[in-house]
Amino acid sequence: MMGSGIERRAMKLMYALWGSSLDTTLHRPTLHRELAAAGATTLQVNVADTDVAPATTRINSYPEPVKAIVSVWCDDYAAITPLLTAISEEHTGWMVDERIPLTAPDTPSGRRYDALANIALLRIPDDMSRQEWLERWHDHHTAVAIETQATFGYVQNAVLEQITPGRSVDGLVEELFPMAAMTDPHAFWGSGGDDAELHSRATRMLHSIATFGADRNLDVIPTSRYRYDLS
Repeated sequence: MMGSGIERRAMKLMYALWGSSLDTTLHRPTLHRELAAAGATTLQVNVADTDVAPATTRINSYPEPVKAIVSVWCDDYAAITPLLTAISEEHTGWMVDERIPLTAPDTPSGRRYDALANIALLRIPDDMSRQEWLERWHDHHTAVAIETQATFGYVQNAVLEQITPGRSVDGLVEELFPMAAMTDPHAFWGSGGDDAELHSRATRMLHSIATFGADRNLDVIPTSRYRYDLS
């Protein structure tokens, strides 16, 4: 494990949403009031909007690309899921165990993070146990991910329970990159324009993700990230 510097939250829900108007609906105060009334204290919106349209980092395994990943902190999810179901055309939700090896800078409630916020959906390979997968991901890969990329925020979410029907997902990774990383590999890898360094970092990273199956059967969703204090 990464040690005592990792923050944990008791109840975090994450939902993959599909829909044509989520880039506006998810920001509406009426929805936020409804979520707060249902017991939510914090809402994080990660949405594929016009700000990240140029991003070349998307990987998709679904028939239609995921439009948004919504995170909600609450005591009970029973009243949360129907609110998100009502505003989306399709959805899948999970209860997760959150680990934060690299804390992002504070951003005021409701303001867009100055970042490309990539979210990856991971699945355990058929020939690997969950325990082995978690050990390789948490204990061995974490440092590699931080050291080889230009991330300034990094969150690992291991799925504890799937709370709606939908395709299985075992982990969700949240990473914040400089906006230039949408199209500039050096900005993504933090290699400072040095092609040899870029190759070294990418090679090390790709080798590491292959050890726990994150080089296949995954989705990567480029998003804009917002966080709302609902309390």
